[in-house]
Order: sequence, then structure tokens, then C-alpha cells
Amino acid sequence: MYETTYHRPSTIDEAAALFSKGKEAKYLAGGHTLIPVMKQRLAAPSDVIDLGKIKELIGVEASGDTLTIKAATPHYDVATSAAAQKAIPALAYLASLIGDPAVRYRGTIGGSIANNDPAADYPAALLALGATVKTNKQSISADDFFKGLFTTALADAEIITAVSFPIPAKAGYAKFAHPASRFALTGVFVAKTKSGDVRAAATGASQSGVMRLPAIEAALKANWTASALDSVAISANGLLSDIHGSADYRANLIKVMAQRAVMAAG
Repeated sequence: MYETTYHRPSTIDEAAALFSKGKEAKYLAGGHTLIPVMKQRLAAPSDVIDLGKIKELIGVEASGDTLTIKAATPHYDVATSAAAQKAIPALAYLASLIGDPAVRYRGTIGGSIANNDPAADYPAALLALGATVKTNKQSISADDFFKGLFTTALADAEIITAVSFPIPAKAGYAKFAHPASRFALTGVFVAKTKSGDVRAAATGASQSGVMRLPAIEAALKANWTASALDSVAISANGLLSDIHGSADYRANLIKVMAQRAVMAAG
């Protein structure tokens, strides 16, 4: 058995100070990754610093051309937020698909992207929407934030404070979910900016985690319709192959989910 000290700070600065004092401290967001690995004795932090009750880390707000979701905001709050539903309906819809009700009530956007699970939903939205991750130290573009499986640009002591999303002209999300975990076997988020550019990203498909989809982006920029993707060929190179589906299967899913996302976007 090991000893862990639990902390519940009320401010970001207090949380950062507690982390710096801990011998091997860990931040706790929703806890869906940290708690299970602690139970399995795969992690033994000296201090667990719970960010979930810091008021400045909770909330959803739209201002001008930007939707901002603060890091400790639960998935349920994003899914039901009037601001999110109006500004980026596809993002609210994505949040409604995460896990089950227990996961959505406890899990947070900050915890999800900090963990960067290769089958998580939010990373695809961040990449496709060209979001910016804000921390207590810096701002990081989504293109620079995700570095590979379970790896991000965050420093050990850094706290995600919010994610800012440019509000697109159109956006859609579709995923083929594992029937038990609800993680994405493959999920695709597509977005058309107000200037006409197109971005698309897939989760759950690649060996290296969330990825952009240049061929789909080019086809949709020329013609924003699901049928524009009929002739697009998705390579299976670098895609996951496991008991749930082969690389070729996931390559096909990328195109099918992209077409469904475009149809959902309108």
C-alpha cells in the first residue's frame, strides 16, 4: 500500500503551488484515467491535486467569433450548453456521445485532451476547428498540442485552463463507437471556416493518435458535399489494426464517417 495526499485547491495558483511542493504530484480532472491506474498500482503519486472545484476553470461562453470552454467543464455541461449548441452544434453533439452518463457527468474537456487517448473524441474537434489550448503558462495551437499517443506539448506542472474554438460556418462529427466503451473505433470531425477553408481530423484510426485528413480537406474545399468524397482514397498505412478492426477497415470508416459528418453539418 502507498500513501497519497489529496488536495482540493480553490484557485489555479494554489493548485500550481501544491504541485510544485509535491515529490511526485499529479493533477486530477475527471479521474477516468488517473484513478484506474492508481488502483492497478501503475501510478503512485505523492499528491493528488483535484482541479474539479476551481470555479475559474468551469464554464462555457461565446464571445464574438469564439466559443470558449473552460478546462474543468464536464462533458454533460458542454452537451447541454445553450452557448455551445448555438455556436458549434457539432461540438455539443460530440460531447453528448462521450462514454455513458456517469462519464459525461464527471469527465472534463481538459482532462480528456491532457490525456490524449488515441480514441478520444475531443482531439478531433480541436484539430478540425483549429482550436487553441490555453494553460496557466501559454497558449498552444491544436496543431502543435497533440504530439502522439498519450503525449502533448504540456509541461509536467502546466494546467490547462480553457480551450478556445473559432466558430465555423459549418461543422459536423460522426463516429463509429465501440459498443462497450463508447470510444471511437473511428470518428471524424469536419469544419468549414467562415473564410471557406476546410479542416478535417480523425480519431481512433491512427497508430500515432489524432490526425488531419488532407485528402478529405481538399475534396471538401472544392465541393462541400458528401458525394465529393466518393472518389477519395484513404490509405491504410499507419492506421490501427487490432481485434476491433483492421487498418483497411478503419480506412473505409474514415471516409464513411467523414461523409456522415458532412451530411450532419449541412
